[in-house]
Amino acid sequence: MEPIITMDYGSGGLRTAQLIDEILLPAFGNAALNDLGDGAVLPDLGGKPVFSTDSFVVTPWKFPGGDIGKLAVCGTVNDLCMAGGKPLYLSLSLILEEGLPLADLRTVVDSIARTAKEAGVQIVTGDTKVVERGSADGLYINTAGIGVLRAPGLGRGALRPGDAVLISGSVGCHGAAVMMARGDLPMAGDLRSDCRPLHELSAAALGAGEVHILRDPTRGGVATTLNEFVEGSGLCIDLEEEAIPVDAPVAAACDLLGLDPLYAACEGRMLAVVNPADADAVLAALRTLPGGEGACRIGTVGDSRPGKVVLHTPLGGSRILGKLTGAQLPRIC
Repeated sequence: MEPIITMDYGSGGLRTAQLIDEILLPAFGNAALNDLGDGAVLPDLGGKPVFSTDSFVVTPWKFPGGDIGKLAVCGTVNDLCMAGGKPLYLSLSLILEEGLPLADLRTVVDSIARTAKEAGVQIVTGDTKVVERGSADGLYINTAGIGVLRAPGLGRGALRPGDAVLISGSVGCHGAAVMMARGDLPMAGDLRSDCRPLHELSAAALGAGEVHILRDPTRGGVATTLNEFVEGSGLCIDLEEEAIPVDAPVAAACDLLGLDPLYAACEGRMLAVVNPADADAVLAALRTLPGGEGACRIGTVGDSRPGKVVLHTPLGGSRILGKLTGAQLPRIC
């Protein structure tokens, strides 16, 4: 094989076959994929299917704590989990730019394989395209996922006044890590993306108590995601600023650039709104798992300011948190 991707690798001919046989099949091979058909024939899921898809264009493709391959698996796996599903299968489509070093592609493919194994999912079908130099910033990825529903009824309609708002860990780490990788931060420090699959944390929450909604606060961060929970409803969310965990390097990075950590993306954190009677049990379950050690309660669902997210400060003041406006951090996923 050549050391870089050329247009020939997207021709559907010999080079395409080499790409599949020497890089992709060794990483992802399984019974459904190995036939290399135009689609995968899957076994009976044994329940109601859950389906999601997402595309990934992050720049740079590698950042502290992850890369575009890990992100592509986590993003779709987590969307399935937040819908109450158990992830099972993924498709993988690669848009490769002419000139991409083959070593970089192998790194991304290895990352995809490791993360899929960690999340307990299989890559069962896919596609590869090659575009002209300068057209794709190295590579883009699309993944689609199928799982089986294990928790019906999750959603905004299940929220009730008094519900507890929980977060599985500190906020804004992914957005800050990508900024650092771009060289936008004139500082060093232990700043890493929180990117991780949420299959275990979501299963633990659902098994520990009455969960009303789950969501991973990606683009727009925690503030935007919580606004989506209550907009157009008769409910509000009251947040306690002191209770929201923000790692010191993330706070420093955001202060430096004039950003709010509550609007910075997370790619491995989970918001859960639960019956208040079950909040302690859900938190205890999350804290036993990797990525959930810092789980805490950050707020409460109320009805005093319908459709609003209200942040209460340690000094006794409050302010409304709206949705993110503009592109605070473009190309973070």
